[in-house]
Amino acid sequence: MAFTPKTPYLTTDGIIEIYKDEEFKGIVLIERKNEPRGLALPGGFVDVGERVEDALVREMKEETNLDVSISRVLGIYSDPARDPRFHTASVVYVVKAKGMPKGGDDAKEAKLYSLDVIPMEKLVFDHTKIVQDYLHSRKS
Repeated sequence: MAFTPKTPYLTTDGIIEIYKDEEFKGIVLIERKNEPRGLALPGGFVDVGERVEDALVREMKEETNLDVSISRVLGIYSDPARDPRFHTASVVYVVKAKGMPKGGDDAKEAKLYSLDVIPMEKLVFDHTKIVQDYLHSRKS
């Protein structure tokens, strides 16, 4: 009998920093088509046989139509209660892009938000904590 381990689902999320002429304009949030509905960082599941970094670039393109370059890992978020559907562990990256986002895949809409107007109360999952950690890291 083969042993099948039960582990959290592996996901990846991206904080997309938008630049225009080398000037920082804000970050991208998506309006989710599926439950739980609300605003979120773009991201998704890592496929079997896929590197996490490749999944991140793929998900950013699918949900925002932006080509991104990875700047750094912000952190790994793995609280069993972070996703109401099931236990996920997410590697969160800070990435850079140029252009304007356009919603696609399971993102109904993708919009650019300046850091002073992010609607924290509308963020789903643990994305409020992730965005707060990101904002804190920018000040450090």
